[in-house]
Amino acid sequence: MNLLRRLEGRALIMLLGATAAVWAFLAVGGEMQEGETLALDRRILLALRTPGNPAQPLGSRNFEEAMRDVTALGSFTVLTLVTIVAALAFVLHRKLRHAAVFVVAVLVAQMGSEQLKTLYGRPRPDLVPHATYVYSASFPSGHSMLSATVYLTLAALISTLEPSRGAKVLAFAVAVIVMVAVGFSRVYLGVHWPSDVLAGWCAGAGCALAAWAVLISLTKYRDGGPTAS
Repeated sequence: MNLLRRLEGRALIMLLGATAAVWAFLAVGGEMQEGETLALDRRILLALRTPGNPAQPLGSRNFEEAMRDVTALGSFTVLTLVTIVAALAFVLHRKLRHAAVFVVAVLVAQMGSEQLKTLYGRPRPDLVPHATYVYSASFPSGHSMLSATVYLTLAALISTLEPSRGAKVLAFAVAVIVMVAVGFSRVYLGVHWPSDVLAGWCAGAGCALAAWAVLISLTKYRDGGPTAS
């Protein structure tokens, strides 16, 4: 009974966190629509460009190319491969519930990203040249939202299986580093406003926390009672 209460308490905390993330997304979206974020967006975007030459990002050509490599970690192709490999790994380890929660979370985030872009319809930045190909609306950043969903959800699911506290911390640290790096690369390459990225992180974190809450709740019903996995 104590374990059951603990599981329910953790699920509630995750749901509250997901709600807070959604509220933060809506707040950023509202400020963006009112034009309140534009001044800061422009300031940050130009700060990453050579003074007097906005066509040239700060840093060497090698660093610019590295940012293109980093941004690919949040691309549809890479995230699809990560999702498939991770889901298959869960299945091979007989963690079907983990695989299902992970795949559903990613699919929901993907569909949500497309709908939100259509809903807000924000144009891409025209302040600087785009350093990589883009074709959709700007808000929220799909790369940021989906990378947050995929990597944070994967870290959360791994943490439920890994007994080592150090390994749990490592999983989340890697997820956050990759998520932040992808978001930074989108601004550096001039294809997103900073507020697009912030909103994407909020939405992605909300998806990840909701998925974690669902998994925790589902564990209560395995074999007729709660379980640690």
